[in-house]
Amino acid sequence: MTKTKENELVFLPLGGSNEIGMNLNAYGFGPADDRQWIVVDVGVTFGDQTTPGVDVIVPDPTYLEGENILGIVLTHAHEDHIGALGWLWPRIKAPLYATPFTAFLIREKLRDAGLLDRVTLHEVPLGGTIDLGPFHVEMVTITHSIAEPNGLAIKTPLGTVLHTGDWKLDNDPVVGERTDVDTIRRLGDEGVLAMVCDSTNVFQDGVAGSEGEVRQALAELISELKGRVAVGCFASNVARMDSVIHAAEQAGRRVALAGRSMHRITAAAKSVGMLSDLKPFLTEEEARVWPADELLYLCTGSQGEARAALSRVADGNHPFIKLGRGDHCIFSSRVIPGNELAIGRLQDRLSERGVRIYTDRDHPGIHVSGHPCRDELKQMYQWVRPQVAVPTHGMRRHIAEHALLAKDMQVPQTVTPRNGDMVLLAPGPARIVDEVPSGRLFVDGGMLVEETGEALRERRHAATNGVLIVSFALDKRGRIVSDIDVRGLGLPGDEDQPLGDILDDLAERAEQAVRKLKGEALEDEMVVEQAVARALKKASQGIWDRRPIVETIVLRL
Repeated sequence: MTKTKENELVFLPLGGSNEIGMNLNAYGFGPADDRQWIVVDVGVTFGDQTTPGVDVIVPDPTYLEGENILGIVLTHAHEDHIGALGWLWPRIKAPLYATPFTAFLIREKLRDAGLLDRVTLHEVPLGGTIDLGPFHVEMVTITHSIAEPNGLAIKTPLGTVLHTGDWKLDNDPVVGERTDVDTIRRLGDEGVLAMVCDSTNVFQDGVAGSEGEVRQALAELISELKGRVAVGCFASNVARMDSVIHAAEQAGRRVALAGRSMHRITAAAKSVGMLSDLKPFLTEEEARVWPADELLYLCTGSQGEARAALSRVADGNHPFIKLGRGDHCIFSSRVIPGNELAIGRLQDRLSERGVRIYTDRDHPGIHVSGHPCRDELKQMYQWVRPQVAVPTHGMRRHIAEHALLAKDMQVPQTVTPRNGDMVLLAPGPARIVDEVPSGRLFVDGGMLVEETGEALRERRHAATNGVLIVSFALDKRGRIVSDIDVRGLGLPGDEDQPLGDILDDLAERAEQAVRKLKGEALEDEMVVEQAVARALKKASQGIWDRRPIVETIVLRL
């Protein structure tokens, strides 16, 4: 990219484009060699079977380190928008800005990370404004599956960008305000240069549906049930929690919370005046002895998370929740792509206990998405009428389809960035002008490590191929003076070939490899270890059709 002294407005996604989750977006203003930046959201994504031992993954902020960052604005409190603050704030230090509910949860996160006394956090009222150098940011109230979601109208000398964040259109959100359509229309009338917009549900026709409809469906279902009832939902969805609690109370049931996140979100909601007209929650001691037909558990773990409340219930080791035959579990949540297997196993384990399962597949209406479907996207484009559409928050197929929809809505220009693509929004036609370093960092053992780090690579290798541990002693002349012990981890045997016999054979292969070495080679432990490793990997290929990690321990006497 040719650098000039002309002011430019650029958009830079470092997370959340070509993926759903892990949002980290930046807007820069000024000449290419002297930009001022604001950052929008600093979120996480979560590990899966391809990242053994890694539960949390964060975007790589290397490009922004040392840049002139004026502020970090958080649109809402979902983990994929604020979850990485504790890990990444020390690398992109700047004041934080958030509305009260989000600010409450950010404080908890900073406290856990030991950063609370170091970070300046500004609470911004709903509909409030923030002035950061050339950026005038207006918080635009929207609806989503969490309290106090905000779009951002980012006004600069080169034009206005509407950063929608996560949103939907819901005329009955149950908790919080409706989408501020008047402000969105006003922005459209004033002129919007670019709209950076959520792509999650671009393949879904119609509209996402209303939380008010879910409230009614849950009330009808819960009123019909006898025995204990558990409801799994996202703790962050305060409106859904409110609906479940009201449905329980209408059915003559009292509610017990199960899961740390439920207590944390409840505290945040009450701090801003939500969930204020409800009966007190049952304590664990009260729930243990409460009549089954008068009890409802509100639980974390609807995605099959191993340590969450519902998983512990399914395993029978939850400290105060016991579900069995005649009891019920309602999943009032969507299946996040990638969690299908974990959720299926959780539901199977509950069914084994005699618990009846309810999902939105068999009971339509007990869940709706928090993201816009095609009709809602079309409505937003009709209101905003941007000159440039920049789809984000989606996989590549979502972003490409969103760009086609924007063209159908007569948007003059579309840009479809990947993480690391720098988009020039103004002056001139919008286009990708540079590619900067981007990627993922893994939270591994409490440390931030590179995605390509050796530890995870070895762990993946071991998970697939197993491990052989070989130990023996040599004297100063390189003669073997002990038995050679070979142990295997994650390697199979059967009746015809017991693992113990295979390991004995491998010990002989190791001995042969050492005896083939001569002279100075026997004096170098590294040469000895490499020779043994090569021999055992070759033998393993013939036995198991895999090449395990071989760890050789040589004791020199």
